Amino acid sequence: MSDNIKKIAVLTSGGDSPGMNAAIRSVVRTCAYHNVECVAVYRGYQGMIEGDFKPMNARSVNNIINRGGTILKSARSNDFRTPEGRKKAYEHLKEQGIDAFVVIGGDGSFTGAMIFSEEFGFPVMGIPGTIDNDIYGTSFTLGYDTALNTVVEAIDKIRDTAISHNRLFFVEVMGRDAGHIALNTGVGAGAEEILIPEENLGLERLLESLERSRLSGKSSSIVVVAEGDKIGKSVFELKEYVEQNHPDYDVRVTVLGHIQRGGRPTCFDRVLASRMGVKAVESLIEGKSNYMVGFTEDKIMLTPLEKAVKGKSEIDRELLRVSDIMTT
Repeated sequence: MSDNIKKIAVLTSGGDSPGMNAAIRSVVRTCAYHNVECVAVYRGYQGMIEGDFKPMNARSVNNIINRGGTILKSARSNDFRTPEGRKKAYEHLKEQGIDAFVVIGGDGSFTGAMIFSEEFGFPVMGIPGTIDNDIYGTSFTLGYDTALNTVVEAIDKIRDTAISHNRLFFVEVMGRDAGHIALNTGVGAGAEEILIPEENLGLERLLESLERSRLSGKSSSIVVVAEGDKIGKSVFELKEYVEQNHPDYDVRVTVLGHIQRGGRPTCFDRVLASRMGVKAVESLIEGKSNYMVGFTEDKIMLTPLEKAVKGKSEIDRELLRVSDIMTT
């Protein structure tokens, strides 16, 4: 164990995700368990630059494990992208006697932490909090499981309307660069087609798939579309294309948007956050730095931040094959 880590800060950065509060709770209580002081940083790196700190103890995080969002707030900080901004943040940390920090966020947040650590030799640890599940070094990011359940529930409700009115629904879900949400919810909700950035289905194949569904007797269809899908410029362009080529289809679009980010975290996300928080704090106490805590093969593992930032999460090819079979 290192004797150098006596006070640890915790912050959330980037887009919020369910499970962040559970991770904050875990960091704070693990610090208390090991007699390490804990300080909350409000509004992410911007709060660090402005010295927006508050001491935390085990009782400070009562009744937050079940809450979505982040009690520490989150903000994107252009100032932290500059050497001057990072120097201000470092000065505030040293004024408070803070020896290390844990950042809960995505790859942008990790990039900032990595640069900061390199510039000032400051110990940092990352916990992946993003619903997109698009970070290398972990099978699950915090909030991903909750987002899947939110999306499946929404699609189930949309299907009720689709069946009642014999409609085709395009349902857009988050996933600008990765199709994990679309692929998993599409299979889980029984979608007739799934469109993701990793696989360019092509407009003609989409039409063929819809025609097969119609000829097989299906009077309604659900197509799940990741926002980063490359087929059309937007989900609304897809709608227009289908209407032009299949005027017999009554087509509707639902963009689920930010409801995917909100809501109470699932049990899986709460437990995962608790495990990751413990690992993050204990790794810092052991003298480790510049790692991201990840979840692989049911084990909590460490991945160098540089690999987490520069690596690419891969789509599940076996699940792609399953989806092809299920949409037959």
